[in-house]
Amino acid sequence: MAPKDTESQTFHIIRCLFQEDRSTDRGMIEPDGAQDDDPFDPVLIADKLRELADDYDEKVIQPLIKNIKQAAADQVVTAFGDCVDNLCTSWVAERAEMAPEKQLLKASVMLGLYVKRNCPDLTGIVQNAMANFLNTRLGSWVSEHGGWDAVASES
Repeated sequence: MAPKDTESQTFHIIRCLFQEDRSTDRGMIEPDGAQDDDPFDPVLIADKLRELADDYDEKVIQPLIKNIKQAAADQVVTAFGDCVDNLCTSWVAERAEMAPEKQLLKASVMLGLYVKRNCPDLTGIVQNAMANFLNTRLGSWVSEHGGWDAVASES
């Protein structure tokens, strides 16, 4: 059974987003009992978020990663959030048509995946920072839009 609250779903999605072998996991879990009508599929949602963050400008991200690397473990959530805000600010002029929440989502996924690829030693802490950031900054927006399934289908 899928987690019902947005916060739990976010953690499941971020875990799938950071997994290496993403598509093969989908068919490996067998449901217990009768299937429910819940369309929540964290692997599918993670794949859609990955597509959202495919294009990034390494020149913009590189200095932001430095801030995350220099942050103490308990400051990574704040540093991650600051980096996402900086990315969104740099996009305002060129991507004014994108809703601010979508910009936050895209920037956080983009930054998280960049860290995963280029700073593997920070992956675990950034994964948690990203989930906390998304729950804090976008949790109510995700819920208002009908959950992660609806948000991912709009992406």
